[in-house]
Amino acid sequence: MPNLILYSLLAFGLSLLLVPLCGMAARRYGFVARPRADRWHGKPTALMGGVAIATSVLALHVAFIGIHGLPILLIAASAMFLIGLVDDIVSLRPVTKLVLEIAVASFLVFFNYRLGWSSSLTLDTLLTLIWIVGFTNAFNLLDNMDGLCAGLCVIAGSGVLAALWLSGATGPEVSHLALLIGAAAGFLIYNFSPASIFMGDSGSLFLGLNLAVLTLASPSDSHAPSRLLSFMAAPALILMLPILDTTLVTVSRLRAGRSPAQGGRDHSSHRLVAIGLSERGAVLALWSLAGLGGLLGVSLQHYRGDLPSLATAVFVLASIIFAVYLSHVRVYGEDDAALERSARVTPFVVNFIYRRRIAELFLDLCLTAIAYYSAYRLRFDRPLEFSEYFPQFLQSLPLVMGVQLVSLFLAGGYRGIWRYFGLMDGVTFAKGVGIGTLLNIAILTFAYRFEAYSRGVFIIYAALLLLLLAGSRASFRLISEFAHRRNQRGLRVAIYGSGDLGASVVRELLTRREGAYRMLGFIVDEPSMARAQMQGYRVLGTYEALLRLVDSGGVDLVVITELVDVERLEALRLRCVERGVLLERLHFVLDQLVATP
Repeated sequence: MPNLILYSLLAFGLSLLLVPLCGMAARRYGFVARPRADRWHGKPTALMGGVAIATSVLALHVAFIGIHGLPILLIAASAMFLIGLVDDIVSLRPVTKLVLEIAVASFLVFFNYRLGWSSSLTLDTLLTLIWIVGFTNAFNLLDNMDGLCAGLCVIAGSGVLAALWLSGATGPEVSHLALLIGAAAGFLIYNFSPASIFMGDSGSLFLGLNLAVLTLASPSDSHAPSRLLSFMAAPALILMLPILDTTLVTVSRLRAGRSPAQGGRDHSSHRLVAIGLSERGAVLALWSLAGLGGLLGVSLQHYRGDLPSLATAVFVLASIIFAVYLSHVRVYGEDDAALERSARVTPFVVNFIYRRRIAELFLDLCLTAIAYYSAYRLRFDRPLEFSEYFPQFLQSLPLVMGVQLVSLFLAGGYRGIWRYFGLMDGVTFAKGVGIGTLLNIAILTFAYRFEAYSRGVFIIYAALLLLLLAGSRASFRLISEFAHRRNQRGLRVAIYGSGDLGASVVRELLTRREGAYRMLGFIVDEPSMARAQMQGYRVLGTYEALLRLVDSGGVDLVVITELVDVERLEALRLRCVERGVLLERLHFVLDQLVATP
């Protein structure tokens, strides 16, 4: 461990020294990234940060590990770095770059670098090629916002390093990874927002290839699963964010009739900014997501017990739901939206993306299994006791899942729209869960007289499933509410009145007129409600508090949503005229279109 820390510090120091030198050289010779409509930065920024990263890693590897330590990886990483460098200088065509990346990946597979996911060498070869090329390009795509790619490399690399170290690995792979993390961290000092230099494709391709290869089996283990990250779950979790971002961008661009290789502001980071986060906030949110995925990936391999597996299942489902929400954030113009609605997208894809009924069924199937298994683990928390009842769990699981989905369908659980989820939708799911639970108990009683089954399990199961179902559906509304509140700017608004009409005004102002108003709070003529909160906004006070707010210039718009006596209304109107404050009143009118006979 002390050697690993030393290697990281040396790489960090060398990268810290080389990055500004590379930046000066890039600016002198004109190797800068110019602002473009499909790029995030707003001023010319030096490239060649990847030169500093690759030089630090390769030079220190040769100096301390030796050229005979991972020679194949050194050659492949150097080749990928050169491909990226040429692309930074002359801008290669996407097809040309992809062919070269496949050639490098084939070189690694030829020398027996493999995933070890399949006993079929042919299938494993194809999977390994996809893994290397896919994750190399995933990190290339993630280089779209200051600090994002380098920070994710540090986080994901630390997850892989922790897994290797916990497994007792001491080979050159561990030392090489320590150098990679240190070099990326040194570059990150200059790349975090606002960035003074970019890594370019030379850096992102170099980092992506190294991380992809270091999760593979080494040549000496070519006919066996990887020593540590042999299962799909661990490496996929550690590199979860590149998977989600690449999938999100690819599907979104195909839906919009755009090429997946075309640049654009449609990555997960850009969408987080679109819903109200700052650039730094978006990067930190994605770092946190990557860190949690890495922690789960490591714990899945080294922690004995079911908690990591359950946490992983919930994390993956939550990440997918979050990605689906981000896919609905508008990032394309009207022309792209028209293409998305055109015949270029098949009816099946449109139905699957927008209706999501198939996805909902699959989600609920997973949630039912998670809730039922968790109920057994909570009810029978002792290992021996759980082992005794585990056969009954396996026997009844298919029945429970099938009956529960049918019950939810009959109760109307698949008729609602997620972004409008409300209390009555929760009642619908409670009915579906209740009916499903009672039917399962009845069937098990009829078939097995409920012997060796526990009523307590089904009570816990019902509570957990209802919580998971309601939470998954309410997530869209919660994220939307968060986005609307983060996007509040413009006129400062106070709502005079409470109740349903006040709630309607809030929804109108913050959704249909998003970005034009900033909600201050409610004015309520009930002194007992002082300092209370309504819909997450505080009660500012009574009518007198509103007058003081107008006089002090603390509000730009007052919206009246309840009946106010004529004298108060006139006094408020005169105050608003004097102070230049806008005053609006909500009118609720029913027009009779057909008279009763």
